[in-house]
Amino acid sequence: MNVLVTGANGFVGHYLVKKLLPGHKVIATGRGECRLSFEADNFVYEPMDFTDPFAVHDVFEKYKPDVVVHAGAMGKPDECEEQQWQTYIVNVEGTVTLLTNAAEINSFFVYVSTDFVFSGEKGDYIEEDATGPVNYYGKTKQEAEDAVREYEASWAIVRTVLVYGQPLSGRSNILTIVKDKLEKNESYNVVDDQMRTPTYVEDLAEGIVKIIDQRATGIFHLSGQEKLTPYRMAQETALYLGLDKELIRRVTAANFSQLAKRPANTSFIISKARALLGYEPVSFREGLERMFPKQDQ
Repeated sequence: MNVLVTGANGFVGHYLVKKLLPGHKVIATGRGECRLSFEADNFVYEPMDFTDPFAVHDVFEKYKPDVVVHAGAMGKPDECEEQQWQTYIVNVEGTVTLLTNAAEINSFFVYVSTDFVFSGEKGDYIEEDATGPVNYYGKTKQEAEDAVREYEASWAIVRTVLVYGQPLSGRSNILTIVKDKLEKNESYNVVDDQMRTPTYVEDLAEGIVKIIDQRATGIFHLSGQEKLTPYRMAQETALYLGLDKELIRRVTAANFSQLAKRPANTSFIISKARALLGYEPVSFREGLERMFPKQDQ
């Protein structure tokens, strides 16, 4: 199958392309030059701004993808709050542009969404629970989900939570920041009143590939299974790496200033993905071991 991936230069996109390559032809797309290092006959990179209808049309006309995985987005909540118009263009209008072009060739459309479509008031969210985002990022992702639901061909929505792993293109995430800060003997403030089910990036990529291979439709929650706060994640990372966990400062949303409000508890129930896809995430400890192999320390 020809699988077109948006946001391929990004954290999740990079791992997704890597997982897809053995069995599929991958058309990786992103803004600007390729930052992927794959060399394979079934891999091609096309610069494509998915907010540009003409650019999208040309790429779809050229490759006619059987599957579209839309992993590209503006995903930093504070940046989205500050740049709302640009966020809407990217997260909502860009998704609609891709859907319009995918519809012309009946592509299977897989949309990568977020736990931030939920209010965070209850936690233990299942796929059928009502959404209710508390920040602008979540609102745009919800609107994009609504557009995907109206798509007349086959579609799937993948929601995930606080993705972590070793960046392949130099970008940081909470655990790499913890490692860098503590190795420099610097303190780091981390919130302890926001509950998540953090997701190891390779599990997410593998889950998306399972959806593609099984042509599974509908909404799927793909995350880890352990409930952890970011503070607890940071503490466990410090202990695993043998670094000073006392440098990690516990804060709460009330005394930690962020432009965008964060939902309190967006933990997921992943029973549906387990039953229908055979999705089995690693433990947080195993995720750490894969992210920071002992020989790399």
